[in-house]
Amino acid sequence: MSSICEKSCTLIDPHSFRPFGQVIYPTIDGREWEEGEASLDLSQGTPRVYIMELQSQGLVFDRITQHRRVTQCLGAVGGQEWFLGVASPSIAPEELSVEDVHLFRIAGACLVKLEVGTWHAGPFFRAPTMLFFNLELRDTNINDHHSIQLSPPIKFLIAD
Repeated sequence: MSSICEKSCTLIDPHSFRPFGQVIYPTIDGREWEEGEASLDLSQGTPRVYIMELQSQGLVFDRITQHRRVTQCLGAVGGQEWFLGVASPSIAPEELSVEDVHLFRIAGACLVKLEVGTWHAGPFFRAPTMLFFNLELRDTNINDHHSIQLSPPIKFLIAD
């Protein structure tokens, strides 16, 4: 393995995450939709929502993926802490570099909505396994899964 690029992660908030998507926090039931709430694009196929069980793969990654047809929503079941790497959807695959990747620390009751085409790596976490809500299209992982290799690999630096 080549050298590793260590990058600090930012505690997620709506402002810092806005170039990549939205942070969705709990709201009181029965309210009407308001500007600023998540706007989803599921128009390119049949939506799929499921709970995925993931095994920890550490806090280092060398691949990043984008979905060009759908907004994707992710959230930890139970609000446990997790981590996500993202880059702007406007960056072409051949131009994407480790400098373009931003790292976020996510904790508490929230979901993350990724804009169409947002490059992403994760979820990553420190627990041995975790459950995540995932909303995407039924065929996202078959027909809309575009990945590239990053060099050097990126490691999350976490200030506890």
